[in-house]
Formats: sequence, C-alpha cells, structure tokens
Amino acid sequence: MTNLVQYGNTFSLLATGRIFGLDKQLLVDVCFQGIAIFILFAFLSYILFEPVKKMLNNRKEKVQNDLETAAANKEEALKLKETYDAKMKEVDKEAEEILSNARKKALKRENDIVEEAKEEAARILARANNEIQLEKNKLQDEIKVEIVKVAAVMAGKMVKMQMDESMQNALIQDTLKEMGDDTWLSK
Repeated sequence: MTNLVQYGNTFSLLATGRIFGLDKQLLVDVCFQGIAIFILFAFLSYILFEPVKKMLNNRKEKVQNDLETAAANKEEALKLKETYDAKMKEVDKEAEEILSNARKKALKRENDIVEEAKEEAARILARANNEIQLEKNKLQDEIKVEIVKVAAVMAGKMVKMQMDESMQNALIQDTLKEMGDDTWLSK
C-alpha cells in the first residue's frame, strides 16, 4: 500500500520516503523565487539602498566639508589671533611711547612753569626793592625839606633875637615840640 496523497500534480514526499525531493517544479519554483528575490533586492536597493547610500554619501561629504571648513576657520582664527597679538603689542608700545612723551612734556612744562615763576618772583622782588629804594629816597627828601624848614625857622628866630647858648637850646627844644617828635623819629 502506498501512501500516495496527491495534491495537484505534486505527489507527497511521504510516498517516496524522502523529506526533500528535487523535481522540475521545485527547481522552477526556486528559480522563480530566486529571480523574484533578485528583482525584489534590485528594486529595494534602487528604492531604499540607493537613497540611503546617497544620503550617507551626502552626509559624509557634508561632514568632510565641515571638517575642512573648521580646519580653514581654525587656521584663519590662528592668523587673526597672531595679527591681533601683534597689533596689541604695537598698541602697548604706542601707549608706552605716548605716556613717555606725555611725561617728558609734563616735566618740561613743569620746569618751564618753575622757571617762569622764578623769573616772575625775581621781577616782583626787583620791583619791590625799587619801590623801597624810591620810598627811602622820597622819605630822605622829605626829611631834608623838614630839616631845611626847621633850620629856616630856627634861623629866623635866632636872627630876631640874639641869644646865648642856653636860649638857643631852649629855642631848639620849643621848635621840636612844635613840629612834634614823630617827624624826627620816623625814618
């Protein structure tokens, strides 16, 4: 008794005692499935893999460009930093030079001011000495005039009366009292 169970054109493998049987239909099915898988793979690679590859390549190029741009920016930043440092050194030198010049000018101006003040003080002192000398001369002239007046008054009184020496001394004393002691004491 054969346990043949027919399912369409295919006989059950149980009848032959094999689990896997190679027949033409199986080969054709395997070929069709292989072709279908290949077509499916080609279709999927065109639909899915190519865009993913393209996206990955674009991303890779973008990352590479970003890295190159970053390297270029870094190099440019280093150059700018060097330029900045050089300019800062120049600015520091210029600032020091300006401060040095300002100090020199200030010292020169200070010396000029001190010199002018000394000259002005000397002029004021000379003018004051001049005025003092003029006042002395004026006072001496006034004293001479007073002495002449006193002498004239005394001579007039002596002429009026001829007197002895004690009378002359008394006359001088009276004249001095009339003129006042302040006239003779202030010089």
